[in-house]
Amino acid sequence: MAYDEQFAQRIRTSFELQPQAVRTNITEKKMFGGIAFLYCGKMTVGIIKENLMVRVVSSKMDRILSTEHVRPMDFAKRPMKEFVYVSQEGIATEEQLLNYIELGLEHAKQKLNEL
Repeated sequence: MAYDEQFAQRIRTSFELQPQAVRTNITEKKMFGGIAFLYCGKMTVGIIKENLMVRVVSSKMDRILSTEHVRPMDFAKRPMKEFVYVSQEGIATEEQLLNYIELGLEHAKQKLNEL
């Protein structure tokens, strides 16, 4: 397995804190050599090696990238649009993890025109 199952369980537990309408629309898919969590088929967050991968709406990218422990997702050796990596230090608490999950959900909902 290319990702930490305990880390994946932390993410699942955080999704359980979401409203029922969100929880019932979360699916998991193996991607990028790790695992991604999708809302209504749109990627929100995932695990790639030891990093949390997060989708972020364009208007928030500069602010999020200025946050400690966050860097552009460079999976293909160049930054990917609207994707960031967060190191383990940036998600040490459940509150920090939940914040990034909310960002990922915001991105998915925007793509689905739910915002």
